[in-house]
Parts: sequence; structure tokens; C-alpha cells
Amino acid sequence: MRPALTILAFVAAFQAGAALAGDKCSVPMADWQPREAVAALAARQGWSVRRIKIDDGCYEIQGSDGDGRRLEATVHPSTLEILAIEFKDKDDRGRRRDKPS
Repeated sequence: MRPALTILAFVAAFQAGAALAGDKCSVPMADWQPREAVAALAARQGWSVRRIKIDDGCYEIQGSDGDGRRLEATVHPSTLEILAIEFKDKDDRGRRRDKPS
């Protein structure tokens, strides 16, 4: 009985964690900032924007920084907080930085 209880607790904790990870940008569309505001945020950061898209309920900016490094940035749709930045290497393996400085 005890191993089954342990497994059930693990499964419940995993599902809760997965749900929270997917919900970091669950905001009603009426509360979203427009794409123009996202583009302005990118310009203030010194980024050249190649594409702005929606991914998992967040804005995702694809472009490059002032040094020419390719990047993908995840942006909260209502607060425009930068949630994560991933820099892409030439071989397209990314280095993720969750808390931008």
C-alpha cells in the first residue's frame, strides 16, 4: 500500500508542476498589450525583431541583440515583463537565461 501512495503523491505533484509551468501567461486576451507595445519593448532593449508570435499564452520575440546574437525572449502579455531569454548559438543550441538582468 505504501509504494502505491508514494507513486500517487509523485504523480499529483508532477501534474501540479506541469500545470503551473503552462499557466505562467494565462491572461484573458482583453488584458493583453498590443504587438506594437511588444515591438517597442524590444526596441528599448536594443533588439532587432525578426518575428513576434504567441507561444503557450505568452508573447515570444525572435530576433537578435545589439551584438548580433540570435535570441528568443518570452514576454508576459499584459505586464510585458521579460520572463526568459534564450540566446541561440550558430549550431542552434540555446542557452536559456530565465531572469534577465
